[in-house]
Amino acid sequence: MAYMDGFVAAVPTKNKDEYLAHAKVTAEVFKDHGALKITEGWGDDVPDGEVTSFPMAVKCQADETVVFSSVVWPSKEIRDAGWQAMMEDPRMNPEENPMPFDGKRLIYGGFDIIFDESL
Repeated sequence: MAYMDGFVAAVPTKNKDEYLAHAKVTAEVFKDHGALKITEGWGDDVPDGEVTSFPMAVKCQADETVVFSSVVWPSKEIRDAGWQAMMEDPRMNPEENPMPFDGKRLIYGGFDIIFDESL
């Protein structure tokens, strides 16, 4: 079965266009290195929780928006090789394609896909 990376970040709301430009370049790099699908979601209905929530997890400030992203790969092996190749890809150089948000508050992880109705 396929493999998925998930990401949650707090992006300054004023940087939405910059974020989208960054995401489009990054998506191109992901696809060039084996990814099947990249999805970017700009927070619209992301409530604060009492114990935990997306905004709390990324320490989202009043002038920021939570972003949820995913990347689907054919397998974990292709994902691992793709990530290694991406780290060497000049398009991922922070000077060429800077992250328009605080990367220290980015939450990410890899997941075995155990169910996907669309595949």
